[in-house]
Amino acid sequence: MTEQRGWQFWVDRGGTFTDIVARPPDGSLVTCKLLSEDPGRYRDAVLAGIRRLLGVAPDAPIPADAVEAVKLGTTVATNALLERTGERTVLAITRGFGDALRIAYQDRPALFARHIKLPEMLYQRVVEIDERHAADGRVLVPLDLAACRPALEAARRDGFGAIAIVLMHGYRYPAHEAALEALARELGFGQVSVSHKVSPLMKLVGRGDTTVVDAYLSPILRRYVDGVAAELGTARLLVMQSNGGLADAARIQGKDSILSGPAGGVVGAVETARAAGYQKIIGFDMGGTSTDVSHFAGAYERAFETRVAGVRMRAPIMRINTVAAGGGSMLRFDGRRFRVGPDSAGANPGPASYGRGGPLTVTDANLMAGRLHPDFFPRLFGPGGDQPLDRATVVAKFAALARETAVASGIVRTPEDIADGFLRVANENMANAIKEISVQRGYDVTAYALCAFGGAGGQHACAVADRLGMQTIFIHPLAGVLSAFGIGLADCRVLREAAIERPLDTTALAETDARIQVLGADAAVEMAANGVGSSRTTARATLHVRYEGTDTALDVGYAPGRDDPAAVTAAFEAAHRQRYGFVVPDRRPVVEMVGLELIGAMDRPAEPQAATRSRTEAALAPRARTEFVSAGQRHPAPVFHRDDLCAGDVIDGAAMIIEPTG
Repeated sequence: MTEQRGWQFWVDRGGTFTDIVARPPDGSLVTCKLLSEDPGRYRDAVLAGIRRLLGVAPDAPIPADAVEAVKLGTTVATNALLERTGERTVLAITRGFGDALRIAYQDRPALFARHIKLPEMLYQRVVEIDERHAADGRVLVPLDLAACRPALEAARRDGFGAIAIVLMHGYRYPAHEAALEALARELGFGQVSVSHKVSPLMKLVGRGDTTVVDAYLSPILRRYVDGVAAELGTARLLVMQSNGGLADAARIQGKDSILSGPAGGVVGAVETARAAGYQKIIGFDMGGTSTDVSHFAGAYERAFETRVAGVRMRAPIMRINTVAAGGGSMLRFDGRRFRVGPDSAGANPGPASYGRGGPLTVTDANLMAGRLHPDFFPRLFGPGGDQPLDRATVVAKFAALARETAVASGIVRTPEDIADGFLRVANENMANAIKEISVQRGYDVTAYALCAFGGAGGQHACAVADRLGMQTIFIHPLAGVLSAFGIGLADCRVLREAAIERPLDTTALAETDARIQVLGADAAVEMAANGVGSSRTTARATLHVRYEGTDTALDVGYAPGRDDPAAVTAAFEAAHRQRYGFVVPDRRPVVEMVGLELIGAMDRPAEPQAATRSRTEAALAPRARTEFVSAGQRHPAPVFHRDDLCAGDVIDGAAMIIEPTG
């Protein structure tokens, strides 16, 4: 590990809370948790948290030599996608295909819906370009730059700052896209995204959607990152990507930051669980807005085609299943049943217990059921941000809800029972989300450890594990801020893909090896720009293989120059059998694409040291006693502080364990 000269900050700016884990020059770890939005007290939670830990006044400059590096995961791009507040974008596409992205695949997510609601397109104008390559590279229609110039000039005059360039077969024959890119830059477009750089793969729709996302989000992300960097002075700023790796802030793209924070959570869960001896885990990250679940059994799992906020994307993203059941998910009774989410109270006004006039949420249900104790919770609430959780308001609101449900159903329930009912709904939703990434994909979830983290993970871990038949729960000492800690544990990663589209044989593998050489050279340049030398870099190649005539490819590890077609076929069939339960011996496999991942090792923080006290020193005694409701029953429970526990301690029966993270 290189000598640390200044503070390092690892930050996860989430939808409700911003979590910070910091390492001062002495190598210790300190944490901070702030509401992500608090306009009356600070402009940006990330910079406010850094100033607080440095002991700097809220409006004072950050000392130039105090900070060595900041590693940041942010929801800025995600929020822009959800709220449709990205840059005004024009789509430049081959003539005749102006509505191709709108038509797309004509899939029906809600099969029996009578009224089909098409997703809102991110681009606001289309410019059709006179040009056309054939699939074999022949130029069917030469590119006419003079003809398209007036339309692009008009777009610039009308305030469009971003352009997405998507031409037919441009991923393989990029000359026309490159020429159009040069013209767009000449005309002053601040963001120019071209498909052969953003998503160099076949299929116009997937490539086009991803390019549009990149054009739409990159300016928003760039402005935010540049604003943070400007206040950090010479400190190095790295941004967490959706693929689980860090990248220099100057090179981050919008398409790579959609799941920035959650990806840090996956890395944190995997690396801390691995250090504790667990090789197969289910990540269970329950935050303020949603719950993210992930599967790990030896390798990070990534999805290359996904849909986020109704928008299709094709980029390597951590395979994370999200359900709208976070601490801030709103509770409501629709006259017949309890519903949890998908709407969230967010950071402002937040749950009713935050004392800002918010609605009832999962957090309030935990408070009502006795699973949260205001005396042991941070005093971050109320108009001044210095009050405890407002239990009186929560009790009043649940009492009113109990009366409402009694009138509708004729069944009298206590406010605690109402809260417990909502928690059961939330727990079932989260257990089902875990089944989608495990049981439904052929994995026996009972053989895994449930790694629970996030601000609300510990409150629900036991109930979720019970529903899944899991026997082991792992909760790290920094579980409340594990996504931020995971960002500190992450390495730099550069991912590159190239289309192959050949039957699996020696010719296909020879072409694959040649492509890997080109991808590796390109990735090495970017890794060097991230500040990581070749001596600290390793590479991993992956083939995406599918059966001929199908469109679902599976990842297969590949050793360039060493694996032969038989070995790749055997690996593919093993993966196919594990996923689907069968193979098709008489159908030949096809290599759809090759992916190369370059991993640049970063200095990692040491694990927090576990207490070495012996229980012979003093008997285990609770700090308080309480009572909570679970599964329809009341349970008296002692309250323990985690710092009071020693290795080997066993607690029988119901109990509450308090962790002071943040």
